[in-house]
Amino acid sequence: MIAPATRRIWAIVPAAGRGERFASEAHPLPKQYTALLGASVLEWSLRALLAEKRVHAIVVVLSAGDEHWPALAAKLNSPKLLTAIGGAQRHDSVMNGLDFLMSQADAEDWILVHDAARPCLSGTDLSALIDVLGAVEGAVLATPVVDTVKRETAGDIETVDRTGLWRALTPQVFAFAQLRDALQDAARTAVAVTDEAQALERMGVRATLVRGSPFNIKITRTEDLTLAARILKMTQGAQLRIGQGMDVHSYGEGDHVVLGGVRIAHTQGIIAHSDGDVVIHALCDALLGAMGDGDIGQHFPDTDPRYRGADSRVFLRVVAERMQAAGLRLVNADVTVLAEVPRIAVHRSAMAANLAADLNVSAQLINIKATTTERLGFIGRKEGLAALASVLLSQ
Repeated sequence: MIAPATRRIWAIVPAAGRGERFASEAHPLPKQYTALLGASVLEWSLRALLAEKRVHAIVVVLSAGDEHWPALAAKLNSPKLLTAIGGAQRHDSVMNGLDFLMSQADAEDWILVHDAARPCLSGTDLSALIDVLGAVEGAVLATPVVDTVKRETAGDIETVDRTGLWRALTPQVFAFAQLRDALQDAARTAVAVTDEAQALERMGVRATLVRGSPFNIKITRTEDLTLAARILKMTQGAQLRIGQGMDVHSYGEGDHVVLGGVRIAHTQGIIAHSDGDVVIHALCDALLGAMGDGDIGQHFPDTDPRYRGADSRVFLRVVAERMQAAGLRLVNADVTVLAEVPRIAVHRSAMAANLAADLNVSAQLINIKATTTERLGFIGRKEGLAALASVLLSQ
């Protein structure tokens, strides 16, 4: 037998399922690729495994022709990630992952199996599970059953004694050869097993239960996404993102300016490729900056004829969609208009209402103010105007 100190730890993550109970018009992607706080469910599920230095490599078992994995693999860019093709059922995918490792793993190496749809696994729980290896035959993260449990039978309901009852979670970890033999035996005898531990129990292997967090939930239905998001926000801590933006335009021919989507009469117009709305342009740059998503010139270049004379509120709506897709929300925005003319005091409420509508937030989160430059510089000479914006985003 190989000494425990030299037994490597491999992870297998079966991710070939289609999630029929989860699929809906709102979530057309397989559940493991559905967005969750700016990442996919699978990315969250892999996070603790990738961060744990004792995990040698991770085999992600995919469906044939999986078109979503390449982009995620490129994003994660980890040499620890390997892939194999999955089977019809979860246990088939685990077996395929084991077959993939046949030429690499030793018989006594540890195989850690984790669900692709458990995004709330903490590094602390994973570390506690690995810590017991070497002193046990296998280990399972689990949490005690604390609710009263009922069993419904034909025409009757009975209360089940919950003493000693645990909810099995993942990861579950066993020796390579033992796990492979157990799954093969279950398949050969056509015995349905719901997790790896059950397959090992049939072979007389007793797993040690390692107490884990009840927050380590499995995404099964669409409402589980909301719960997972709340758990991740609570356990990961709120991530705050700050962004700032600035825009400047000079005056030219015309009879109005557009600020915050409001048309304001003026003796001159704005020289710009679009409508020259410095308020929205500065706000878009601030939002994109907080997201780490480039700037307005990258997304709406002034060399593109589609944006000639464009309503800048269209830009803001697109940026708002990107912000939502990234799992971020606006905490507040503060915009300052720098201009000698025109005066904007009477228009501030309408401007804030427009911005709030496009960002799908309360107007109370948008503050707009104005100042002059005391007749200094090009603004003081009434040659143009500018806007500064600062935003705070939260995950």
